[in-house]
Amino acid sequence: MDYSFRFHFEYYADGVIKKSTSAQNDDFSVIVDDGDTLLNVTVIPKKSIEFIKFELITDMDISYDERIFTNGYQSWTVTREYAPTGAMDEFNPRLLGLEKRKFNLLGIFGAGDLTFHQYPEKSGIFYGYSYAYVRKGNKLRLFGSLSERTGYTILTFDVNNATFSVEKDLQGVIFKKEKNVLSLCKLEGDYDECFDRYFEMMNIPKPRVKRKCGYTTWYNYYTSVTEDIVRRDLESISKLGTDVDIFQIDDGYQRTVGDWLIVNSEKFPSGMKAAASLIHSHNMLAGLWLAPFAVTPKSYIFKEHKDWLVHDKNGKYHYASQNWGGFFALDIYNSEVRDYLHKVFDTVLNDWGYDMVKLDFLYACSIIPIHGKSRGEIMCDAMDLLRACCGDKIILGCGVPLAPAFGKVDFCRIGADVALRWENNSFSREDVSTQHTIMNTIFRRHLDGRAFLNDPDVFLLRDNNIKMPFAKRRLIAEINSLCGNLLFVSDDVSTYTKQQKDVFVKTVTSPKAKILSAGFTQGKKISIDYLLNGEQGNLSFNLETGERIHNEP
Repeated sequence: MDYSFRFHFEYYADGVIKKSTSAQNDDFSVIVDDGDTLLNVTVIPKKSIEFIKFELITDMDISYDERIFTNGYQSWTVTREYAPTGAMDEFNPRLLGLEKRKFNLLGIFGAGDLTFHQYPEKSGIFYGYSYAYVRKGNKLRLFGSLSERTGYTILTFDVNNATFSVEKDLQGVIFKKEKNVLSLCKLEGDYDECFDRYFEMMNIPKPRVKRKCGYTTWYNYYTSVTEDIVRRDLESISKLGTDVDIFQIDDGYQRTVGDWLIVNSEKFPSGMKAAASLIHSHNMLAGLWLAPFAVTPKSYIFKEHKDWLVHDKNGKYHYASQNWGGFFALDIYNSEVRDYLHKVFDTVLNDWGYDMVKLDFLYACSIIPIHGKSRGEIMCDAMDLLRACCGDKIILGCGVPLAPAFGKVDFCRIGADVALRWENNSFSREDVSTQHTIMNTIFRRHLDGRAFLNDPDVFLLRDNNIKMPFAKRRLIAEINSLCGNLLFVSDDVSTYTKQQKDVFVKTVTSPKAKILSAGFTQGKKISIDYLLNGEQGNLSFNLETGERIHNEP
């Protein structure tokens, strides 16, 4: 695919903001090497410059029978295919007005990208991160960044003006010498063929783990988890009559977020090493949740080591999000922070004996550019650090921009947290939402087995503490089993009926299906064609109502 690119540059030089639409000017040169399948862009500065806007634009026609996929900013961000006449906020109009004009101005929804990228305010404009495609039938035009280490790659389709743009988030980077800023592959072919080639070009190793099932404490007890609850649910799940691979303890065991080695002794009087041993005695891998870059104002770190926190050039600390009443992020380039993180993971994995860590809210470390590094470079460095800290232990990534996590984590969440109801009441593109995570599970299925194994989040079968009928709970379980490879529940399974037990066993013992095609058929109806155990099947449902359209099992 050959394109003729135009340029849009805004930058600081000589102490002033300048603009340019030329690849050659008095301040820098841009060299574009546009091959058949790879576009390389190099900046050669003639003086010290910092880009505010670095964008390449080309003409692109998209027909109304094609579909546009844009990858959301991080794990939780809404991600799906769009009709060219659609809009990014069509499933939840509150996302545009409420999120942008209220919450983002308060600075508490830092989990998203609105602090550095403008959300489109009309239909026909679709943007995302790292990779994107246009699909007609099973044929793709796929565009993918080979690395986000120089900065996040933002890909935008403007159907109204028939353009496609490639933008690099280079904020905070001072250019003083020649630097390659973009390597973008341009591929055409069948769906699976294009994604196979894309990941081969990135040299991402195949995941070393296999499909697993398990249990997490979060979606039933949240931060109220205790040692007694762990013991009770561990006993119950071990009696289900099928193997369960992982038992994971989530948020609530620690005194506060950030103080990972200070256990809440009222909730876990025997300590976390004893909890891991108890899990192992039931022949399961022990998993533990941490948000390694997150620090609350209640934490020991915040009180004693404020110099460890991410701050801007004026010394202001930035909230990373509103969770836990608001939290700050650790500066991964601080040597004391790195020593502290190595100590945390050495204790959790080698002393306490946990086999897997679920690492959450990872985006936090890159909320602003620091130390002359872009957000993308910071996130890539952070994932390298976490893998080095964890060695060969299993990492489940969550709340993370996905491309920097490619090949660095074993499993990865690819959608929002599942809600206890089907209806969509979310306030942001990263908010808790069953409908959002179902879309992500289906439309990010191509990452499974290539970048890592996909975690579609939990399926819940219990009757108590949940606000959706069993048919919808069973539908989520089926979607997760078809499209995901980490299948977790969060139920007290001792309360299961025979029907619930049967659905659980079927969900976790079914082999991974081969998805032949999936997408919206009309309106909010989704159809998935798949091959399972040598037989072709179909699952169709209405995303808005959660009702099956046909093929009731």
